[in-house]
Amino acid sequence: MLRFAGIQFKPTLDKIKNLAKASKLAKEAVANGANLIAFPECFNSPYGNQFFEEYAEEIPGGRTTECLSALAKEQRVHIIGGSIPEREGSALFNTSLVFNPDGEIVAKHRKMHLFDIDIPGKIRFQESETLSPGNSVTTFDCRGFTVGVAICYDIRFPELAQLMALRGADLLVYPGAFNMTTGPLYFELLTRARAVDNQVYCASVAPATDEGASYVSWGHSLIVGPDGRVRDAAEHGERTIFCDVKREEIDAVREGIPTRKQKRADVYKLVQV
Repeated sequence: MLRFAGIQFKPTLDKIKNLAKASKLAKEAVANGANLIAFPECFNSPYGNQFFEEYAEEIPGGRTTECLSALAKEQRVHIIGGSIPEREGSALFNTSLVFNPDGEIVAKHRKMHLFDIDIPGKIRFQESETLSPGNSVTTFDCRGFTVGVAICYDIRFPELAQLMALRGADLLVYPGAFNMTTGPLYFELLTRARAVDNQVYCASVAPATDEGASYVSWGHSLIVGPDGRVRDAAEHGERTIFCDVKREEIDAVREGIPTRKQKRADVYKLVQV
């Protein structure tokens, strides 16, 4: 059985305290039966262009990598390490690492679509001012299932989710920090849409809302089943969401509405370049 836990908590300016809190909450989730743990986007630091350089780490070898590796090995679970600012040479990335129960890195996703938006009078954010984009589609095997990982703004691009589904993904996980403008409009909508589009479970895992932060996360982490129904959801505060990922539910949805067999490859086709 695959039991997913998405941990919504409030990161602070103190990386060491953030890692300690994440570890504590992960252990509590494991005690409640979870064997796949996911943290939020930028869970070890505040989110913002002014913070990425200061909190960036090389991978492997950084404090966060070492912490998550040890935690996965100690608890004998898979961990999706939300995302952290990564440094490689002079470039910075927004990166999610996946660890297996032996503490080994089995997948690495660099945010592919950078969050560059400008909504007059509400919010302007340009990740490309500091970050570089990744270029890989990311999946890994976990307890008999295939899991896809992407980060936040990546969820707006259905082609990426479809590519993960073509690789056999049963569950898509998006660590993501939507804000107080885009969150109420799109966070649940996009999570449900990607689940329905691909007939998979889909989870979005956010930082909890901190109204004193320079960037305020909407929170509201959730996981959706392959039929589009929300299985568990948080609100603004700190909370861990849970869901049992079941093969029979995936199969029933795909057999009842067989869209995967009904695609018109003679008219359109999705190709990874």
